[in-house]
Amino acid sequence: MVVDFSFSHHTVGFIIDGVFDLEASKTLHTKIEEKINGFDKINLYIEDNNLEKITLPAVYDDCKFKIENSDKFNKIAMVTDRLWLKACMSIKNATSRTNVKWFATEDRMKAMDWIAED
Repeated sequence: MVVDFSFSHHTVGFIIDGVFDLEASKTLHTKIEEKINGFDKINLYIEDNNLEKITLPAVYDDCKFKIENSDKFNKIAMVTDRLWLKACMSIKNATSRTNVKWFATEDRMKAMDWIAED
């Protein structure tokens, strides 16, 4: 399940739990695109809320989407304790000019503060 919320007019957040498969990835991207359409660039907050399962096609689709749209993001905050997701975020950071930062779950409030800063 993908739950979304807004921090401000140009900052959007998503909490993802349950199964993150290709369908969930497409749903997430549709919601992000809706926000992007209203602004030149946005800040993006993503939180892993004890995901039960993440499929490889969803990971590929999500990485591809964020790389292809990297010019539309100011910052991306990823909150997770999964080290392999941190590695994926490092790859995204190396392939784009977007400021991407990883936070441990216990530091979610720091992530929210960071993503809300202008």
